[in-house]
Amino acid sequence: MSVLQVQGLNASYRKNKVLHDVSFEVEQGSLTSIVGPNGAGKSTLLKVMLELHPKLSGDVSFFGSSLSKTKTRVGYVPQRGSVDWDFPTDALDVVMMGLYGRVGWLKRPNKSHKEKAMASLEQMGMADFAGRQISQLSGGQQQRVFLARALVQDADLYFMDEPLAGVDAATERAIMTTLKDLKTAGKTVMVVHHDLQTVEDYFDHVLLLNRTVIAHGKTEEAFTKEHVYRAYGGTLRWMKEA
Repeated sequence: MSVLQVQGLNASYRKNKVLHDVSFEVEQGSLTSIVGPNGAGKSTLLKVMLELHPKLSGDVSFFGSSLSKTKTRVGYVPQRGSVDWDFPTDALDVVMMGLYGRVGWLKRPNKSHKEKAMASLEQMGMADFAGRQISQLSGGQQQRVFLARALVQDADLYFMDEPLAGVDAATERAIMTTLKDLKTAGKTVMVVHHDLQTVEDYFDHVLLLNRTVIAHGKTEEAFTKEHVYRAYGGTLRWMKEA
């Protein structure tokens, strides 16, 4: 079953067109990597789909409906570099923010909400840091907290913008274990990813993007030498050689 349908999506950034006629569908229970060169529009694609950046034209459908009607079913983890980590709050409060869509901004979270937030921190190995100021956490720990905030939403479809960028090996393993657990539970995950070497090991689907869709489908079918060359302009040495 398709949980996401994108048709003829076009968008620009600072008067430069960054997405051109982007169309694809995503199946339920898939774990998809979005890969492409710098400036290919990967992060912009997520923002446009989530209405965080305006589109020029095109349609995006979530679970056969609009984003406004399905927001509680969609989770988003932006790039860590886009977050003000000096904001004076602790790890538990950051995770609790993921519940505001259900709790309401003017209502106080109750005991069950706090327990859910703690369970998400525990899942990411960060329960012992619940009271730690986020500015005092390492980059990998901050990323785990941010992922815990997404998990506590218990969404059906997750978008994650480079969650593995700049993290240590242990955090990378923890994040990928979590993403694969989400897939096993029937959730759908789309991840902007930068490391071509791990695409085949980590993801069952791939979307190769360079302003438009170069290829999309099961990793073993879409992640080919020809498609990677087309996405990267033929300048990238194929990682399987030598």
